[in-house]
Amino acid sequence: MSVSTLHHHTGPTSRRSLPTPRSRVQLVAPDLRIADSPAASVLRVACVEGPISRERAARATGSSIATVNRQVSALLTVGLLRERADLTAPGAIGRPRVPFEVNHEPFSTIGIHIGAVVTGIIVSDLRGRILGAIEIPTPAGSSETALASITRSAGAFAGRWHRRTPLWVGVAIGGRVDTATGTVDHPRLGWENGRVAGIIGGGLGLPISVSGHVEAMAASELLLAPRLSDSVASQSNSGTSLYFYARETAGMALTIDGRVHTPTSGPGSIAHLPTGSSALCSCGNRGCLEASVSDRAVVSAAVDRKIVGPQPHPSIGAVYQAAQAGSEAARELLVERAQILGRTVALLRDMFNPDRVVLGGQAFTAYPAGIPHVGEAFATHSTLERRDIRVSGFGDKVQEYAATVVSLSALYSDPLASMRKAAA
Repeated sequence: MSVSTLHHHTGPTSRRSLPTPRSRVQLVAPDLRIADSPAASVLRVACVEGPISRERAARATGSSIATVNRQVSALLTVGLLRERADLTAPGAIGRPRVPFEVNHEPFSTIGIHIGAVVTGIIVSDLRGRILGAIEIPTPAGSSETALASITRSAGAFAGRWHRRTPLWVGVAIGGRVDTATGTVDHPRLGWENGRVAGIIGGGLGLPISVSGHVEAMAASELLLAPRLSDSVASQSNSGTSLYFYARETAGMALTIDGRVHTPTSGPGSIAHLPTGSSALCSCGNRGCLEASVSDRAVVSAAVDRKIVGPQPHPSIGAVYQAAQAGSEAARELLVERAQILGRTVALLRDMFNPDRVVLGGQAFTAYPAGIPHVGEAFATHSTLERRDIRVSGFGDKVQEYAATVVSLSALYSDPLASMRKAAA
């Protein structure tokens, strides 16, 4: 887990529950994987199965009872675990017989998903359960101005949980993210070298991690997905998974044996993959993926086809409503997008040949009637044997859980060191 210290000066936050803003920001690169250190393994099993006995935790982690006892004691000391003496089996003698669980009530983390159109602010507990979330329009203007505005909104929202101590802030964002410096180049927002970590981490007075949003979504499938049986969970954590996202932007991420692949030079881009459509892209070419399937592109096409009116502000929701109300033109437009998505996923699946494919984003989840058309196009154009392909269980909350997992990644990877940083 790499750590950087940034220098930043910012105004005070108005909420007493947040720490005093810092002149030195602690930036920790997100560790998007299932960590296997003893402390991380014990904390994870407490998140998944707690309250849990030490014997059962030893079996689940593959560690000895002595190792589990040492890690439980250390995690109790820093406040990440708590014992449940009320659940001790009758007749049990000695503290090792006392079950333990995550001490989730005193703490919280702040997740921020900065999208091209809207920004989500999420407060979660240490188990990755969302306590509350809001959306605000992503501020226009320079990155400095926009990030300062987002920081004020995040501080005000997190301050509602005044009885909880915020430990960390995690930011998930598109564009090209440098996780080591916490800076972002985001062409859609007009940001170049946007100081995400310096402004948000400094403004909130918390350690911070910054991640590409699609990589974070893939990590949420690893670390926060609805709890599965041991056999299914073991299968989903091994091998390779391709995560494909589409909403206002499109992107993909690979997970290999329980770790999200994060290239040192930043994630690649599939925004300009050719699709065969006639949509004009900002790059000057026709048929680029984002120009064909993004919400903005679909709304523009709906206005051109007179499915929705141009005023005052047509939205993708209006296109969905038109299709659900029986508009054949709206349905055809959404089917076209579903077919392009299915063909593109098939192309990527055949290139990487992963064991599993996960589809995330409102381009899939906001119009369920399009899913069969995605599946049909995928099956028609993929040349490989059919394997596991599914839509994310997070539905329309994929952005929220992406930000949440970034806010928890350091704690889940190295819980003892992270608590020391949070308490510094």
